[in-house]
Amino acid sequence: MKTNVSLILAGLAGAFAAGVIAPADAQVFPEKPSYKFEKCYGIAKAGQNDCTTALHSCGSTSTKDGDPNDWLYTPKGSCLKIVNGKLAPPEKK
Repeated sequence: MKTNVSLILAGLAGAFAAGVIAPADAQVFPEKPSYKFEKCYGIAKAGQNDCTTALHSCGSTSTKDGDPNDWLYTPKGSCLKIVNGKLAPPEKK
């Protein structure tokens, strides 16, 4: 049993070191994709946005599904084919 716990802890430590698991307070700045892309607003699930909005400055920090201010990289020409997908954030009033 002690060996199993040691193996699990060693695996988690390795995952943190490799950057597979990021600490909760780590900022995530996804790289731009190598394909032609567009920012697609309003389609990100909570915690799955790619980056920067008026409310937060890094990826994986959105707090609700489908927030119209959060965006994801999508292949160019595909955003408007996705339900609720928009090419720009909502206008500020």
